[in-house]
Amino acid sequence: MGFTMGLNFVLLLVMVATNILSLYHLSSTVQSPNPPPPVPVPDHLLRQLNTIRATINHLTRHNPSSSSTTAEPSSAVPRDLILHSQIGPIASSCHNHPDLLHRYMNYTPFSTCPYDPDLQETLILNGCHPLPRRRCFSRTPSKPPSSLPLTHFPTSLPDSGVIWNKYSCKSFACLSQNNPTGFDLNAQRSSLQKYTSELDLPLTQFMQLAKSANSPIRLGIDIGGGTGTFAALMKKSYNVTMLTTTMNVNAPYNEAVALRGLVPLHVPLQQRFPVFDGTMDLVRCGRAVNRWIPLSVMEFMFYDVDRVLRGGGYLWVDRFFSKAVDLEKIYGPLIGKLGYKKVKWAVANKTDPSGLKHGEVYLSALLQKPVSKS
Repeated sequence: MGFTMGLNFVLLLVMVATNILSLYHLSSTVQSPNPPPPVPVPDHLLRQLNTIRATINHLTRHNPSSSSTTAEPSSAVPRDLILHSQIGPIASSCHNHPDLLHRYMNYTPFSTCPYDPDLQETLILNGCHPLPRRRCFSRTPSKPPSSLPLTHFPTSLPDSGVIWNKYSCKSFACLSQNNPTGFDLNAQRSSLQKYTSELDLPLTQFMQLAKSANSPIRLGIDIGGGTGTFAALMKKSYNVTMLTTTMNVNAPYNEAVALRGLVPLHVPLQQRFPVFDGTMDLVRCGRAVNRWIPLSVMEFMFYDVDRVLRGGGYLWVDRFFSKAVDLEKIYGPLIGKLGYKKVKWAVANKTDPSGLKHGEVYLSALLQKPVSKS
């Protein structure tokens, strides 16, 4: 019944869209007895029709006619996915991965949720975010830690605070040994406090710059902040609250941030920041923001940064890397479109094997949003 109604609704949309398209063509030809050459159909109408066609194909593929069989097919859309679609929106990119979405929503309501972190991560990284809600109980570690760290820089993080099933490492000690850049908390700490090259901006210097500009720093977002060391330093040293966006790619980054008493945001780079307009004093882009991000995704991200920053707030680009020619012709002009004041703009060669091979450079920049825009 629900499937039939959904299909009928989509067919109605087709009729409406077709009528709009027809009216568009009529309006472009009835103006004159000598009709001009055909007017190209606007891209937004074509995209709308393509989306509707894809939805019809999706519904018919996963919902065969009830007259052909009385039993529910194994490929049928999960009931809770239909129910959720009636009470809340589902990200459009989710429809590009129906099989993965069906696996995610194929569970027993009111029981323990399936353990599928890899599936969730795949969907999110492919733009299916936020994921639909599920009516099940999330899994927790079998033996949660008896006590949690009371400092943002503990000597170690409790292994019992993580479900390690999907990871090759089964402890934070293993992660620290195999991924010291990400999980050696003290190594990252020192790199943010020292000046060793023109690319560095020690926190003390940044806070002095903000103070001299009469632009207090209280709230911020650290994009791709890994285990949250930047947020930990800002909280410990200056009582600044930073939200850390991070993904669990091959390691429990979100759990690490939370175990340090900080706030992780499990959102991909293409996701709109879940904060209100003009509320952040600082947005920092760490090394996760680099030339491997599609240009359109990066452009939308920078304009979302502008959305959440208050007037006078700061965008801190920390060691963004790209090819030197691309920085000059693509990324520099892209950042320049924001119209921010350049407080710092430093470029240096990337001297590791990849950087030397591809002619890459690092950019470290501190940019201040204008106090007011009209």
